[in-house]
Amino acid sequence: MHVFVTGAAGFIGAEVVRKLIDANHHVVGLVRSKEAGRRLTAIGAKVQMGSIEDIECLHRGAAEADGVIHLAFFHKFSHASLRTRLRILLGGNPRLASLRFMKAAAEADRRAIETFGTVLSGRDCPLVVAIPTMSLSPGGLATEEHAPDPNSLGSGRVPSEIATLALAKRGVRSSVVRLPPLVHDSGGDKNGLLPLLIRTARDKGISAYVGEGTNRWPAVHRLDAAQLFKLALEKAPAGSRLHAVRDEGVPFREIAVTIGQHLKLKIDSIDVDKAGSHFGWIGAFASVDNPVSSALTQERLGWRPVHPSLIEDIHEGHYFRR
Repeated sequence: MHVFVTGAAGFIGAEVVRKLIDANHHVVGLVRSKEAGRRLTAIGAKVQMGSIEDIECLHRGAAEADGVIHLAFFHKFSHASLRTRLRILLGGNPRLASLRFMKAAAEADRRAIETFGTVLSGRDCPLVVAIPTMSLSPGGLATEEHAPDPNSLGSGRVPSEIATLALAKRGVRSSVVRLPPLVHDSGGDKNGLLPLLIRTARDKGISAYVGEGTNRWPAVHRLDAAQLFKLALEKAPAGSRLHAVRDEGVPFREIAVTIGQHLKLKIDSIDVDKAGSHFGWIGAFASVDNPVSSALTQERLGWRPVHPSLIEDIHEGHYFRR
Protein backbone atom coordinates (compact mmCIF):
# COMPACT_ATOMS: atom_id res chain seq x y z
CA MET A 1 0.00 0.00 0.00
CA HIS A 2 1.20 3.53 -0.76
CA VAL A 3 0.82 5.50 2.49
CA PHE A 4 1.04 9.23 3.14
CA VAL A 5 2.16 9.99 6.71
CA THR A 6 2.09 13.43 8.34
CA GLY A 7 4.36 14.00 11.31
CA ALA A 8 6.51 11.27 9.77
CA ALA A 9 9.79 12.40 11.36
CA GLY A 10 8.34 12.88 14.83
CA PHE A 11 8.90 10.73 17.91
CA ILE A 12 5.95 8.46 17.13
CA GLY A 13 5.82 9.05 13.37
CA ALA A 14 9.35 7.84 12.66
CA GLU A 15 8.60 4.50 14.29
CA VAL A 16 5.28 4.23 12.44
CA VAL A 17 7.17 4.74 9.18
CA ARG A 18 9.67 2.00 10.11
CA LYS A 19 6.91 -0.49 10.86
CA LEU A 20 5.10 0.34 7.61
CA ILE A 21 8.27 -0.15 5.57
CA ASP A 22 9.05 -3.41 7.39
CA ALA A 23 5.56 -4.58 6.34
CA ASN A 24 6.37 -3.74 2.67
CA HIS A 25 4.25 -0.60 2.49
CA HIS A 26 5.56 2.33 0.45
CA VAL A 27 5.72 5.51 2.54
CA VAL A 28 5.79 9.19 1.68
CA GLY A 29 6.38 11.29 4.78
CA LEU A 30 5.43 14.94 5.20
CA VAL A 31 8.25 16.92 6.84
CA ARG A 32 9.01 20.59 7.47
CA SER A 33 12.82 20.50 7.26
CA LYS A 34 15.55 19.01 5.08
CA GLU A 35 17.18 17.45 8.14
CA ALA A 36 13.95 15.60 8.96
CA GLY A 37 13.75 14.57 5.34
CA ARG A 38 17.24 13.08 5.46
CA ARG A 39 16.30 11.01 8.51
CA LEU A 40 13.27 9.61 6.69
CA THR A 41 15.19 8.88 3.53
CA ALA A 42 17.72 6.94 5.59
CA ILE A 43 15.04 4.47 6.71
CA GLY A 44 13.62 3.99 3.22
CA ALA A 45 10.77 6.49 2.95
CA LYS A 46 10.17 9.13 0.32
CA VAL A 47 9.83 12.73 1.42
CA GLN A 48 7.35 15.50 0.72
CA MET A 49 8.28 18.92 2.08
CA GLY A 50 5.42 20.91 3.49
CA SER A 51 3.17 21.74 6.40
CA ILE A 52 -0.30 20.73 7.58
CA GLU A 53 -1.33 24.32 6.89
CA ASP A 54 -0.54 23.82 3.19
CA ILE A 55 -3.84 22.43 1.89
CA GLU A 56 -2.55 21.96 -1.64
CA CYS A 57 0.39 19.95 -0.31
CA LEU A 58 -1.92 17.73 1.77
CA HIS A 59 -4.25 17.26 -1.18
CA ARG A 60 -1.38 16.13 -3.40
CA GLY A 61 0.00 13.73 -0.80
CA ALA A 62 -3.36 12.06 -0.19
CA ALA A 63 -4.28 11.90 -3.88
CA GLU A 64 -1.17 9.88 -4.66
CA ALA A 65 -1.71 7.46 -1.75
CA ASP A 66 -3.86 4.45 -0.95
CA GLY A 67 -4.12 5.51 2.68
CA VAL A 68 -3.20 8.29 5.11
CA ILE A 69 -1.92 8.31 8.68
CA HIS A 70 -2.23 11.78 10.23
CA LEU A 71 0.09 12.34 13.20
CA ALA A 72 1.21 15.95 12.73
CA PHE A 73 0.05 18.67 15.12
CA PHE A 74 1.34 22.08 16.22
CA HIS A 75 2.89 21.24 19.58
CA LYS A 76 5.23 24.23 19.42
CA PHE A 77 4.79 27.84 18.36
CA SER A 78 7.59 27.39 15.82
CA HIS A 79 5.57 24.68 14.05
CA ALA A 80 3.05 27.25 12.79
CA SER A 81 3.56 29.30 9.65
CA LEU A 82 4.79 32.88 9.90
CA ARG A 83 1.32 34.14 8.96
CA THR A 84 -0.31 32.09 11.73
CA ARG A 85 2.30 33.19 14.28
CA LEU A 86 1.70 36.85 13.47
CA ARG A 87 -2.06 36.33 13.74
CA ILE A 88 -1.58 34.79 17.17
CA LEU A 89 0.82 37.47 18.42
CA LEU A 90 -1.11 40.44 17.07
CA GLY A 91 -4.61 39.07 17.54
CA GLY A 92 -5.46 40.70 20.86
CA ASN A 93 -4.59 40.54 24.53
CA PRO A 94 -1.01 39.17 24.85
CA ARG A 95 -2.08 37.16 27.90
CA LEU A 96 -4.45 35.18 25.68
CA ALA A 97 -1.84 34.36 23.04
CA SER A 98 -1.47 30.76 24.28
CA LEU A 99 -5.21 30.23 23.92
CA ARG A 100 -5.10 31.65 20.39
CA PHE A 101 -2.23 29.30 19.59
CA MET A 102 -4.14 26.24 20.81
CA LYS A 103 -7.18 27.31 18.82
CA ALA A 104 -5.09 27.82 15.67
CA ALA A 105 -3.46 24.39 16.12
CA ALA A 106 -6.82 22.68 16.49
CA GLU A 107 -8.23 24.49 13.45
CA ALA A 108 -5.25 23.50 11.31
CA ASP A 109 -5.72 19.89 12.41
CA ARG A 110 -9.42 19.89 11.52
CA ARG A 111 -8.79 21.49 8.11
CA ALA A 112 -6.15 18.85 7.34
CA ILE A 113 -8.62 16.06 8.17
CA GLU A 114 -11.31 17.64 6.02
CA THR A 115 -8.82 17.87 3.15
CA PHE A 116 -7.96 14.18 3.46
CA GLY A 117 -11.65 13.37 3.58
CA THR A 118 -12.32 15.26 0.36
CA VAL A 119 -9.54 13.41 -1.45
CA LEU A 120 -10.31 9.93 -0.09
CA SER A 121 -14.12 10.03 -0.23
CA GLY A 122 -15.67 7.10 -2.06
CA ARG A 123 -12.37 5.24 -2.43
CA ASP A 124 -12.68 2.99 0.67
CA CYS A 125 -9.16 4.09 1.62
CA PRO A 126 -7.97 4.15 5.24
CA LEU A 127 -7.48 7.39 7.15
CA VAL A 128 -5.99 7.01 10.64
CA VAL A 129 -5.86 10.08 12.88
CA ALA A 130 -4.12 10.52 16.24
CA ILE A 131 -6.26 11.99 19.04
CA PRO A 132 -5.32 12.49 22.74
CA THR A 133 -7.06 10.51 25.49
CA MET A 134 -7.27 13.77 27.42
CA SER A 135 -10.25 14.61 25.17
CA LEU A 136 -12.26 12.01 27.13
CA SER A 137 -14.28 12.65 30.28
CA PRO A 138 -12.08 12.48 33.40
CA GLY A 139 -12.72 10.11 36.28
CA GLY A 140 -14.20 6.78 35.26
CA LEU A 141 -12.41 4.22 33.11
CA ALA A 142 -12.93 5.27 29.48
CA THR A 143 -13.43 2.68 26.75
CA GLU A 144 -13.44 2.86 22.97
CA GLU A 145 -17.21 3.22 23.09
CA HIS A 146 -17.03 6.54 24.93
CA ALA A 147 -17.48 9.66 22.81
CA PRO A 148 -15.09 12.59 23.38
CA ASP A 149 -16.07 15.17 25.98
CA PRO A 150 -16.45 18.78 24.75
CA ASN A 151 -15.87 19.93 28.34
CA SER A 152 -12.58 18.05 28.82
CA LEU A 153 -9.20 19.75 28.99
CA GLY A 154 -8.46 18.19 25.59
CA SER A 155 -11.68 19.52 24.09
CA GLY A 156 -9.84 21.37 21.34
CA ARG A 157 -9.33 18.06 19.54
CA VAL A 158 -12.96 16.94 19.80
CA PRO A 159 -13.94 18.47 16.41
CA SER A 160 -11.07 16.57 14.77
CA GLU A 161 -12.31 13.24 16.10
CA ILE A 162 -15.89 13.98 15.09
CA ALA A 163 -14.78 15.05 11.60
CA THR A 164 -12.66 11.90 11.17
CA LEU A 165 -15.36 9.43 12.15
CA ALA A 166 -18.01 11.25 10.09
CA LEU A 167 -15.97 10.43 6.98
CA ALA A 168 -17.04 6.79 7.33
CA LYS A 169 -20.37 7.84 5.79
CA ARG A 170 -18.50 9.24 2.79
CA GLY A 171 -16.73 6.04 1.84
CA VAL A 172 -13.54 6.57 3.86
CA ARG A 173 -12.31 3.78 6.15
CA SER A 174 -11.62 6.30 8.86
CA SER A 175 -10.47 5.58 12.40
CA VAL A 176 -8.96 7.42 15.35
CA VAL A 177 -6.16 6.15 17.55
CA ARG A 178 -6.37 7.77 20.94
CA LEU A 179 -2.92 8.30 22.43
CA PRO A 180 -2.23 8.62 26.16
CA PRO A 181 -0.32 11.62 27.51
CA LEU A 182 2.69 9.39 28.23
CA VAL A 183 3.98 7.71 25.07
CA HIS A 184 7.38 6.62 26.28
CA ASP A 185 10.60 5.12 24.93
CA SER A 186 13.99 6.37 26.00
CA GLY A 187 15.32 5.91 22.48
CA GLY A 188 15.10 9.37 20.99
CA ASP A 189 12.48 10.74 23.40
CA LYS A 190 13.70 14.20 24.37
CA ASN A 191 10.56 16.32 23.98
CA GLY A 192 7.73 14.13 25.29
CA LEU A 193 5.92 14.61 28.58
CA LEU A 194 8.00 12.08 30.51
CA PRO A 195 11.32 13.84 29.74
CA LEU A 196 9.56 17.12 30.58
CA LEU A 197 8.50 15.79 33.98
CA ILE A 198 12.06 14.62 34.62
CA ARG A 199 13.58 17.95 33.57
CA THR A 200 11.07 19.81 35.74
CA ALA A 201 11.95 17.71 38.78
CA ARG A 202 15.66 18.22 38.17
CA ASP A 203 15.29 21.98 37.64
CA LYS A 204 12.95 22.54 40.60
CA GLY A 205 14.80 20.21 42.94
CA ILE A 206 11.61 18.34 43.82
CA SER A 207 9.63 15.55 42.17
CA ALA A 208 6.09 16.73 42.70
CA TYR A 209 2.53 15.54 42.36
CA VAL A 210 -0.70 17.48 42.93
CA GLY A 211 -2.74 16.90 46.07
CA GLU A 212 -2.86 13.23 46.97
CA GLY A 213 -1.48 12.28 43.56
CA THR A 214 -4.11 9.58 43.10
CA ASN A 215 -5.15 10.84 39.67
CA ARG A 216 -4.18 8.36 36.96
CA TRP A 217 -2.48 8.82 33.61
CA PRO A 218 -2.52 6.10 30.93
CA ALA A 219 0.68 5.23 29.09
CA VAL A 220 2.06 3.17 26.22
CA HIS A 221 5.48 2.35 24.79
CA ARG A 222 6.20 4.05 21.48
CA LEU A 223 6.84 0.75 19.67
CA ASP A 224 3.46 -0.62 20.74
CA ALA A 225 1.70 2.59 19.69
CA ALA A 226 3.37 2.46 16.27
CA GLN A 227 2.23 -1.13 15.79
CA LEU A 228 -1.37 -0.10 16.45
CA PHE A 229 -1.21 2.63 13.80
CA LYS A 230 -0.04 0.02 11.29
CA LEU A 231 -2.85 -2.37 12.24
CA ALA A 232 -5.42 0.44 12.04
CA LEU A 233 -4.24 1.31 8.55
CA GLU A 234 -4.44 -2.30 7.43
CA LYS A 235 -7.68 -3.49 8.98
CA ALA A 236 -9.58 -1.10 11.26
CA PRO A 237 -13.27 -0.91 10.24
CA ALA A 238 -14.67 2.45 9.17
CA GLY A 239 -15.68 4.62 12.11
CA SER A 240 -13.43 2.85 14.64
CA ARG A 241 -12.17 4.32 17.88
CA LEU A 242 -8.96 2.63 19.04
CA HIS A 243 -6.94 3.06 22.24
CA ALA A 244 -3.14 2.82 22.19
CA VAL A 245 -2.91 2.09 25.90
CA ARG A 246 -0.92 -0.47 27.89
CA ASP A 247 -1.05 1.07 31.38
CA GLU A 248 -4.70 1.94 31.99
CA GLY A 249 -3.81 4.46 34.66
CA VAL A 250 -0.61 5.00 36.60
CA PRO A 251 -1.14 7.17 39.71
CA PHE A 252 0.68 10.46 39.21
CA ARG A 253 2.23 10.08 42.66
CA GLU A 254 3.83 6.78 41.58
CA ILE A 255 5.35 8.50 38.56
CA ALA A 256 6.72 11.29 40.77
CA VAL A 257 8.11 8.82 43.31
CA THR A 258 9.89 6.79 40.63
CA ILE A 259 11.44 9.90 39.09
CA GLY A 260 12.42 11.27 42.47
CA GLN A 261 14.12 8.03 43.50
CA HIS A 262 16.27 8.01 40.37
CA LEU A 263 17.20 11.68 40.73
CA LYS A 264 17.63 11.35 44.52
CA LEU A 265 15.30 14.30 45.04
CA LYS A 266 12.67 15.19 47.58
CA ILE A 267 9.23 13.81 46.62
CA ASP A 268 6.31 15.91 47.78
CA SER A 269 2.79 17.14 47.10
CA ILE A 270 1.98 20.63 45.83
CA ASP A 271 -1.34 22.45 45.90
CA VAL A 272 -3.41 22.55 42.75
CA ASP A 273 -3.08 26.35 42.56
CA LYS A 274 0.72 25.94 42.32
CA ALA A 275 0.67 23.31 39.55
CA GLY A 276 0.96 25.88 36.78
CA SER A 277 4.01 27.60 38.23
CA HIS A 278 5.69 24.27 38.96
CA PHE A 279 4.90 22.22 35.83
CA GLY A 280 4.43 25.02 33.30
CA TRP A 281 1.93 24.46 30.50
CA ILE A 282 1.14 20.90 31.60
CA GLY A 283 0.15 22.12 35.06
CA ALA A 284 -3.52 22.16 34.05
CA PHE A 285 -3.31 18.45 33.20
CA ALA A 286 -1.21 17.33 36.19
CA SER A 287 -4.25 16.67 38.40
CA VAL A 288 -6.52 15.19 35.70
CA ASP A 289 -7.72 11.63 36.28
CA ASN A 290 -7.57 10.00 32.83
CA PRO A 291 -7.82 6.18 33.15
CA VAL A 292 -8.35 4.50 29.77
CA SER A 293 -8.92 0.88 28.71
CA SER A 294 -7.76 -0.73 25.46
CA ALA A 295 -9.59 -4.04 25.94
CA LEU A 296 -11.85 -3.59 22.90
CA THR A 297 -8.91 -2.54 20.70
CA GLN A 298 -7.00 -5.65 21.68
CA GLU A 299 -10.03 -7.86 21.08
CA ARG A 300 -11.00 -6.39 17.71
CA LEU A 301 -7.58 -5.88 16.10
CA GLY A 302 -5.48 -8.45 17.92
CA TRP A 303 -3.14 -5.72 19.14
CA ARG A 304 -0.99 -6.81 22.07
CA PRO A 305 1.35 -4.33 23.82
CA VAL A 306 4.56 -6.26 24.50
CA HIS A 307 7.09 -3.57 25.37
CA PRO A 308 7.93 -2.27 28.86
CA SER A 309 5.33 -0.54 30.98
CA LEU A 310 5.86 3.09 31.99
CA ILE A 311 7.37 2.36 35.40
CA GLU A 312 9.54 -0.45 33.98
CA ASP A 313 10.82 1.92 31.29
CA ILE A 314 11.67 4.62 33.84
CA HIS A 315 13.45 2.09 36.07
CA GLU A 316 15.72 1.08 33.20
CA GLY A 317 17.44 4.41 33.84
CA HIS A 318 17.98 5.58 30.27
CA TYR A 319 16.13 8.85 30.88
CA PHE A 320 18.56 9.89 33.57
CA ARG A 321 21.75 9.68 31.52
CA ARG A 322 22.53 13.20 30.39
